[in-house]
Amino acid sequence: MFKAKRASRAVWVLLLAALLSIRPGGAFAAATPGAMQTGSLLMRMEQGYVTATLLNTDVNITVNGLVARVSVMQEFKNEGSEWVEGTYVFPLPDKAAVDHMRLYIGDRYIEGEIQERERARKAYEQAKQAGKKTGLVEQQRANLFTTSVANIAPGETVIVEIEYMEDVLFDNGVFSLRYPMTLTPRYIPGQALPDKVGSGWSSDTDEVSDASQITPPMVSGSRGHKVSLQASVNAGMPLEIIASRYHPVNVAETGGHYAVTLVGNRAPMDHDFELLWRPVPSSSPRAMVFAETLQGEPHYLLMVMPPDIGESTSVLMPREMIFIVDTSGSMHGVSIEQAKRALQRALDGLQLEDRFNVIGFNSHANPLFATSVAADTTTLGRAKDFVRQLQANGGTNMRPALQHALQSAASEAHLKQIIFITDGAVGNEEGLFQLIESGLGNARLFTVGIGSAPNSWFMRKAAEAGRGSFTTISSLHEVGEKMDRLFQKLEQPQVTNIAVQWPSSVVVEPFPAVVPDLYLGEPVNVKVKASGAFRPGDSVRIVGDSVSGAWTRDLALNINEDSPGVAALWARARIANLLDLERRGANAQETRMAVVDTALKHHLVSKYTSLVAIDKTPLRESTDPLKSEQIANLMPYGQSGSAIFGFPATATSAPAMRHAGLILLTAALLLLTAPALRRSSRHGLAY
Repeated sequence: MFKAKRASRAVWVLLLAALLSIRPGGAFAAATPGAMQTGSLLMRMEQGYVTATLLNTDVNITVNGLVARVSVMQEFKNEGSEWVEGTYVFPLPDKAAVDHMRLYIGDRYIEGEIQERERARKAYEQAKQAGKKTGLVEQQRANLFTTSVANIAPGETVIVEIEYMEDVLFDNGVFSLRYPMTLTPRYIPGQALPDKVGSGWSSDTDEVSDASQITPPMVSGSRGHKVSLQASVNAGMPLEIIASRYHPVNVAETGGHYAVTLVGNRAPMDHDFELLWRPVPSSSPRAMVFAETLQGEPHYLLMVMPPDIGESTSVLMPREMIFIVDTSGSMHGVSIEQAKRALQRALDGLQLEDRFNVIGFNSHANPLFATSVAADTTTLGRAKDFVRQLQANGGTNMRPALQHALQSAASEAHLKQIIFITDGAVGNEEGLFQLIESGLGNARLFTVGIGSAPNSWFMRKAAEAGRGSFTTISSLHEVGEKMDRLFQKLEQPQVTNIAVQWPSSVVVEPFPAVVPDLYLGEPVNVKVKASGAFRPGDSVRIVGDSVSGAWTRDLALNINEDSPGVAALWARARIANLLDLERRGANAQETRMAVVDTALKHHLVSKYTSLVAIDKTPLRESTDPLKSEQIANLMPYGQSGSAIFGFPATATSAPAMRHAGLILLTAALLLLTAPALRRSSRHGLAY
């Protein structure tokens, strides 16, 4: 009898252990995709999973003035015994103009060709089925791309190279360039659709129809997913400092050109890389202009600093400050600490005449007060206690929190400013932009991107829709610096009524068409295509209004040297503007045609165009099977995979439903097993 009881307890313990070992979307054994090394090309073989090891990822950045060209090369080797197709989703800067893709096989390469998206996908599929080496680069979001590579032979090495252009950011006297290393898993709202287009962990939904294409598998550790990075910076002026915010680097200077490399040559791809440089004060630019002529049409990139605003012009009007803070699972770890510290600093900056509210959100919105309240000792004390107790869990459901902030009645006596603190890990960006634009009124929305891999496109476009500005905080030590700079912008009046006046002899197509209001330290940035001839001595005039009065700046257009990439950056800006107009109601078919026309002319990947490369010679026999799998991404530094995927977090409810189903299944097994165990015990049977 004792043995039977002991056996009964043992079975129950084993079943309980099995129950506790279940993780939604997790791995049951080392050979499953969740346990594969990050950056490896996963290939399903008959005997299980093996990897095509990532041999190297190499990033080369070349900066000339305001333009950067970046090459990203990733090398893979198929170590399995079968032919494979690999698909990987990767982030790029949200203003990147992707214009080249090459596949290197041995001592030769295949150059990518720009085509309409459906045509490129069809060509890729046909080549794949025919056994030809082929590659495809598609845009899922402005900052999220997918590369597919088919027919990699056993033992073969394939190098995929992506090239893009982007313009350098200039703010508060500092130039900067950011290269994203990984992505934060995105929240996918809506009801699941019956068919799944991609191979990501999420189903497609009625709110995010391509969710399965933007949700690649994630892993928390890797022995091989490293990056080497080199940057060459020709700023065109002497520099006071050049440095990396988050990665240690070596810097060498020769004749005004700066060479930057990572210390140790390689680093894990779990934290965005940001390079910044500051001119010596005497050479800090007040205006810069670059040009490139393409097919007889000159294109210009302008940057002009507005007049400095003195301390005496601080805003006197009391403010209504609404702080929205993301407390979803993707904010777990370092990110939530950054957000809480930023909030505490913001609360300390409130004045007695201000009003405020704090809205935390994850799966649901959780406002501290029903409406904004006076910033007195009692309310601020409650707010600080509220912030201290914030914890990260649940989904990134932004809509209810934004609606609460936008719909609250604005006081005529207060300037309404909304501070939105989040990692931006959502897949329904377009719907949120529409919400902000339709409900903003006289308010202004400022975004603060939190974490080591925030969704920079969402942060920038949300601030643009909210007629504010955006800030990125990726480390605890920079919270004070970044938040203080944001508060300076909030307290300073805007520079308004900015206009760019071109010579009458030309017709121009500028982007942005209307220069937005600017805040302290922000420059005027305009990309232009001109038609017609400039006369000797022609200049462009930029005018605007500030508290200190009207100001004017003239820029000479007699530029003798082309700056490659300026035309592509203009085209990228035009495409972004067309898609914004489509979101606001422009004809979809006309928009598509205009985007395709611009993208094909400038050889750019876009929402409606892709790069495809096809080898001419079939290599795989039709009788040889072709296996497919998706590449994993490394979890961003400071984030917890269990916090995101271990319960309803930045994802749909599908992982939680699977988890619940497994729990119920195990519970049912326990119930079914219990009577048998009791009968065995009564009969004295031992197991």
